[in-house]
This record gives sequence, structure tokens and C-alpha cells, in this order.
Amino acid sequence: MAPDRKLVGATVDHGLQDGSAARARTIADLLRRIGCADVEILTVTVGRAGGPEAAARHARYAALTELSSGWAGAPVLLGHTSDDQAETVLLGLARGSGPRSVAGMRPWRAPWGRPLLGITRADTEATCAEAGLQPWRDPHNTDPAFTRVRLRTEVLPLLEEVLGGGVRPALTRTAALMRDDLEALDRIAEDALGRARAGDALSRSALADQPAAVRRRVLRGWLASTGACALTHDHLVRLDAQLVDRQGPAQVRLPGGLDVWRRGDLLCIEGRPISS
Repeated sequence: MAPDRKLVGATVDHGLQDGSAARARTIADLLRRIGCADVEILTVTVGRAGGPEAAARHARYAALTELSSGWAGAPVLLGHTSDDQAETVLLGLARGSGPRSVAGMRPWRAPWGRPLLGITRADTEATCAEAGLQPWRDPHNTDPAFTRVRLRTEVLPLLEEVLGGGVRPALTRTAALMRDDLEALDRIAEDALGRARAGDALSRSALADQPAAVRRRVLRGWLASTGACALTHDHLVRLDAQLVDRQGPAQVRLPGGLDVWRRGDLLCIEGRPISS
């Protein structure tokens, strides 16, 4: 018999608007009325790093992660729709963030679940109306000071007009196709990394025949296991040159106090990661 499961409702009070605490209490009351066994109001302090959108997102996800941990790692279900996915993909394309960004949000990546990712925002609003629920319309969602708002209200409508419609579903379809490719490449890279490991070092010859996309994934996975972080595209390009180019750099300096050296057939890490 499957264990009993509880539905825990949570709302995050970012404290960024007048009356946010009262709004959080109203939402908590609604969650109790629709059947949540427990309800949590998560009050967070939003910093400034990365801009207001990124800082609010960081604070929100940190609070939800802590909540999930308190419930034995229970899944956290988020309300992102296919419209949110289309915006995420378009932002990734515009920023040149690479295929992982263009792949958008995953329907499931523990502890985050997004059960509405295949449903449009209009459909969720219609469902709320049928159920007699009045969604809260956050004023920030119409404030053009935020990049996503301008993307939603200006860029996507213009693309729909110029391209004759269908842009949002096309972007979400692109994300799904990209995720399939990424998962395949990640599995290939994981196997290649296992074969290329030489203790704490990495064998250059074991990776010489691999495509660049696989080699760079191997490098990222290898370095992540050592505590290296904040790797950029430039770091990976230079590290890749160490693998395949005899004239490539003998040393590559990485964030956090690490150096990667080419020692014959091996790439070796020296230094100790510096905690932030």
C-alpha cells in the first residue's frame, strides 16, 4: 500500500510591495479552504545580487528548498505554464546562454515539479474562473521595468504578428527537443568521463576522438567533482584546447583558486577551491 501523502500549500512573501503580508495571509486562507493539510507562509529577504528578478527568484527558491527539506525532500510543485517556458527559451536565445538555457525548464528535476508546463496561461485562468477562484494579479507582472514583462507584452506579440502566429508553442516544442538531445549528450559524456579518469586527473588521449560537445561536458563534470564552479564558456574553450591542441595553453586558471595543468597525456588540477 502506498504511504499516505499530504498536500502542503506554500506562499512566499517577498516583502517587495505594500500589503504583501496581508496578501500572503489571504492566499494561505484560500489554500486551507481548497484542502491543503498544512499551509506555510514563507517570508524572505530579497537581496540585490543579479538584479531584482534574479534576487527575488534566489530568495524564493531557497525558502522552498528549505521547506522541501523539512518534509523529507518532498516534491515542490510550481505553477509555470507553457507561456513561461516560451519566455524562458527566448531569453536563453537572446543571451546566447547555450543549449541548456534554450532547453528551458524541466517538467521534473528534484525537488522541482512543473505539472502545468504543457498548459497555457489562458487555460489556467479559464480553469480558475470555472472553479470560482480569482487569481492574484501581481503588479510586477505588468511593470515594464522587468525584462520578462517587456518580453511578454512587447516582444512575443510582435513575433506572433510578424511570423503569423504559433511562436509560443514553437518555442516550447524547441525546448522539449533540446532537452532530449541534452539528455543523450549528458549520458554519453558521463560514460566518457568514467573511461577518461586517471585517478584525480583526466586522460587526454581517451577523449581525443570525442566531439567538442562531449569533451566540454566531460570537462565540466570532472571539474565540478573537484569543487570548481562558475565556469564560463571561455574557460571550457581553453580547457578543451588543452585536450586536443598541442599548442594549447599549458595552464588554465579557474575561479576559486584552481589551476588545470597539462602534464603529458594528463590534465591535472592543482590548488584548493576557495569557498565563497
